[in-house]
Amino acid sequence: MGSINPQGDTQRGANIVGGGMGEGPGPDIMAAATLDGNKVMSSDGEHVGKISDIMLDVRNGRIAYAVISEGGFLGMGSTLHAIPWSALTLDTDEKCFVVDMVAQRLKDDPGFDKDHWPMMADAKWGESTYNYYNRQPYWSATHEVVENDLSIRPSEH
Repeated sequence: MGSINPQGDTQRGANIVGGGMGEGPGPDIMAAATLDGNKVMSSDGEHVGKISDIMLDVRNGRIAYAVISEGGFLGMGSTLHAIPWSALTLDTDEKCFVVDMVAQRLKDDPGFDKDHWPMMADAKWGESTYNYYNRQPYWSATHEVVENDLSIRPSEH
């Protein structure tokens, strides 16, 4: 039996930093609903928005994007940005996500509004979005298969 090597060249998910550990299952496994409204900071320390949606690639069982809402008032007039999940780091001490990009570059991304979402399943749109955030699209990543990896075991109940 083989397993996917999580130490491959391609990052598959968000990083986690900090020692803040609360009650419950997190931070490695979390309910998507608990992330709704989480603050997002830029790499240069500016508050750039909050998580408004987690977009799932249902066929492949992966998080495709986190959608953040920037600006606006009570959801009106805000700009939405689809950010590759791998471009985010969860900071458990500060209780926020940090996007691997300076604030001005994020603001320069035209984004979209709540009534005009892009066709996120379109490979061309996805590739340009991942390239903007300097990330390899998760659907084009190759992962090394390791035979007989004894470090991955089913839980004992």
